[in-house]
Amino acid sequence: MRIGELAERTGVSTRSLRYYEEHGLLSARRGPNGYREYAEEDVKLVAEIRSLLSVGFTLEDTRPFVDCLRSGHSSGGSCQESVEVYQRKIMQIDEEIRVLLARRAEVAAQLAQSCPGCFVRGDK
Repeated sequence: MRIGELAERTGVSTRSLRYYEEHGLLSARRGPNGYREYAEEDVKLVAEIRSLLSVGFTLEDTRPFVDCLRSGHSSGGSCQESVEVYQRKIMQIDEEIRVLLARRAEVAAQLAQSCPGCFVRGDK
């Protein structure tokens, strides 16, 4: 299929598909006319990339998942390298949560100091 059809089937712009190709996540073949041609499997690769990006993974984080799919696994997350990326991402999110909770506590303390008795949403 050509790039326009892949874009339509995956809901991703042709510009994004070229970007993924530039970063080695997709590999288009070239037809005799020079047009990019993609295989049916590329639909699954793009879906995997988009799914991971939508929950905060970086483009580089998606590489092990794409490689896992390319190696014949039915799920991009079933390879050890992908599991390691999942684990690293969870640790990163946990740290972000800790930082946000500390910031929230500090802001709530500042509010309590400047406005005794003021209600803070989420506090009981």
